Amino acid sequence: MELPRTVGELRASGYRVLSVKDELRKNLIRKMRSGEVLFPGILGYDETVIPQIQNAILARHDMLFLGLRGQAKTRIIRMLVNLLDERIPIVAGSEVNDNPFAPISKYARERLEREGDRCPVEWIGRERRYGEKLATPDVTIADLIGEVDLVKHAEGRYLSDETIMHFGLIPRTNRGIFCINELPDLSPKIQVGLFNVLEERDIQIRGFPVRLPLDLLMVFSANPEDYTNRGRIVTPLKDRIGSVIRTHYPPDRATAIQITDQQAWSDRGEELRVEVPYFMKEVLEEAVALARQSSHVNQASGVSVRMSIANREIAISNAERRAILLGIPVTVVRCSDLSHVIASSRGKIELTLGGEEGQEDRLLQRLFAEAVKRVFAQYWKPDDWNPVVAWFSGLNVFETGDLLPASRYLEQASQIPRFIAKIDEAAEKLAGNMLGSGYDAEVYASLIEFVLEGLHVHNRLNKSIAGSSVRFRAA
Repeated sequence: MELPRTVGELRASGYRVLSVKDELRKNLIRKMRSGEVLFPGILGYDETVIPQIQNAILARHDMLFLGLRGQAKTRIIRMLVNLLDERIPIVAGSEVNDNPFAPISKYARERLEREGDRCPVEWIGRERRYGEKLATPDVTIADLIGEVDLVKHAEGRYLSDETIMHFGLIPRTNRGIFCINELPDLSPKIQVGLFNVLEERDIQIRGFPVRLPLDLLMVFSANPEDYTNRGRIVTPLKDRIGSVIRTHYPPDRATAIQITDQQAWSDRGEELRVEVPYFMKEVLEEAVALARQSSHVNQASGVSVRMSIANREIAISNAERRAILLGIPVTVVRCSDLSHVIASSRGKIELTLGGEEGQEDRLLQRLFAEAVKRVFAQYWKPDDWNPVVAWFSGLNVFETGDLLPASRYLEQASQIPRFIAKIDEAAEKLAGNMLGSGYDAEVYASLIEFVLEGLHVHNRLNKSIAGSSVRFRAA
């Protein structure tokens, strides 16, 4: 259907302009009734965060998303745009998205007065109705609200002329959604400048007596105030924000794995394929979960989901490196790849006390060892592998390593009574979906290493490391 091109045509069409919050309410209700997914790809929030957002929108509240780093706050805020209408009409040429039936800027008022129903309208999409600013100490009121444009003044316009104003980011997002990320980093005097926007819904620039009544949904993100030394949200501003939405990390390991599956770059192309067995995904996620519980990690800072994503990508990359160096088309992530994941974990955790050099690496190594121990214990008791442990008592050694071919694992494992038979059972149980697709030998190598690592962390075997070579011996 052809859209109206003038104010007269728009009025004749019966088009009704809604405030942005009523528009969000209308579209939210429609999506809820139809059962449509509101935030595709956001996992683990269905019973906690999303109901809070729904209630805030139904109540026509501005929102503050409060949570630790890596909890999808900004991602969710940007997806709120999908609750706006596909397009809306504005007075053509307006800098502040003027409503053709109720303009707020002098430019639009004068144009409508001059042209009447012949005044052209422009239809803008959702992308033009979203604005975002990262709060930094150098942000000014001029950036957010506006300032006198000295160039226009130099061109001959008087300071008393309203058109001399240069509008900031907030008025330019009129009839849309404006987000300020990391709100505590905004200086207190700038936060005070937002009072009128949130309560009275208007702005003033310099000493102009003109007020612009804005139609906005204001959304903010922040780490919990008590958890940051960088700044704070001033109390009157918090009072003016309708709803505070608390976010959280994945509630369980299965959800965390789903999130990492979705976010990590895993597909490395058709020429060289890398698979991550589920038990290795569990180990990688369990290490992050343990970091979130560790007394050595500053829990006020949090341990981001980005650590899980980066670790998965590095584990896959090291397996890919192995395949390239060995000249094989497929490979599977192993426990020996975890030693390289330390690099992607550095800087993702903040220690409670600054220690000597290397303390962070040692803590990460302990976390990964404990993660292997916990995941191993889900599937077996150490005593289940007593015949294998007994073989080592004869001074036998089993060599593993991230650059060792899978054939070498199978060759050594065949010398241990019933080891291959037990691995057969484990392969069907832990990686059945990966068997029969050219991965079998690689899956077996990964499982063999997982069992040996599990026995080591349960103190049934000793382990020595020399370069990329790892040797398991009797404890």
